[in-house]
Amino acid sequence: MKLNMVGKNIIRVDAEAKVTGEALYPQDIYLDNMVYGKTVRSTKPHAYIKVDIREAEKVDGVLKVFTYKDVPNKNEHGVVLKDHEVFASRKAIRVGEPIAFIVAETVRACEEAYRKIRIDYEELPAVFDPIEAMKEDAPKIHGDSNIIYHYKLRRGDIEEGKKKSKYIVENVYKSPMVEHAFLQPEAGLAYVEEDGTVVVVIATQYPHYDREEVAINLGLPEEKVKIINTNVGGAFGAREDITAQIHLALAAMVLKRPVKVIYSREESFLAHSKRHPMIMKYKTGADENGYLQYMEAEIIGDAGAHCSWAMNVLRKAGVHATGPYVIPHVKVDSYAVYTNNPFTGAMRGFGATQVPIAHEQQMDALAEKLGMNPIEFRMKNIFRKGSITATGQVLVDSVPLDRCIEAVDKSFKFSQLWKEGK
Repeated sequence: MKLNMVGKNIIRVDAEAKVTGEALYPQDIYLDNMVYGKTVRSTKPHAYIKVDIREAEKVDGVLKVFTYKDVPNKNEHGVVLKDHEVFASRKAIRVGEPIAFIVAETVRACEEAYRKIRIDYEELPAVFDPIEAMKEDAPKIHGDSNIIYHYKLRRGDIEEGKKKSKYIVENVYKSPMVEHAFLQPEAGLAYVEEDGTVVVVIATQYPHYDREEVAINLGLPEEKVKIINTNVGGAFGAREDITAQIHLALAAMVLKRPVKVIYSREESFLAHSKRHPMIMKYKTGADENGYLQYMEAEIIGDAGAHCSWAMNVLRKAGVHATGPYVIPHVKVDSYAVYTNNPFTGAMRGFGATQVPIAHEQQMDALAEKLGMNPIEFRMKNIFRKGSITATGQVLVDSVPLDRCIEAVDKSFKFSQLWKEGK
């Protein structure tokens, strides 16, 4: 079969425009009669709020200050659970929670009005540690429990695995919250076409989800909402959640003028999701010959103030908790937990990125107890063709892990250095 692309050096259709600077990003686009927006965000992590916009609306050039009262329909969004508000109505649950959206003739007028917004905060107890947040008496972020999701993985008999293990290592590992730090901060504009269709021009990873969420909140049929995806200046998962889309669409629909917003780097940090920090408690055992017998893991993921993709991320963390190793007896519990921290969501790897920090250090610790070369220890236990994973998947082909490890060892001489005691 003749293939048009595979195995050929094909030039990307957008490569020249990006290299020469001709590619258009949202902040590059300007329309006639355009006005500007600026989001007012919470400075408190957990508080009841009262918002006074009267002085801000008196500023020369200000057209309107939007709050939750101006959202025609749901005032909610979220990729899995609808636990974000377009604008906080009763309380803020994280620093950076959107409270109002100022629209004015100029950026300067937006900034002056921003200084005149008055927000009275009645601060509430907050929780920033997901382990503390799991307790019954912890401050609640949404509903009656902060535990969003619990994934369970069971294989074999843990007690049997412990009996067969001569060496056991037990440790707690922690991974940090990580910012995506893409080159292009969030920006976008919206306008209304002659037939009443609301158009949002933005760099996004999910234009189809954006369309649905804009339509629901504006009370419009989906065919009356159009999302135009521009060039994307980096995303890595953070552009999967809504940021400015609904704010822009609402303002354009109400004011009947093009509306533009450009986030500063500081606002970008506040607005979008982060990588889930995880606390990973591991117990792993091997027999006297260096074969793994059991692994027991508890993984607690900090979802922050909103769910986003926490269920998927913690499920994948649980699935990948054993790493690429054959382990006959496995018990894994992974939890996604609300806190008042910045919300966490999609970031490259989706939970499979954090757990290697734990399972690979467990391998090194066991190899040390056995007095065994860590490369040799891994080669005894890695997946090969025909191996069965902890979730019961049979690996029938494409399992070249042994060749990969051998190539790395040959290149970096780990085994030689280990023999030399270095």
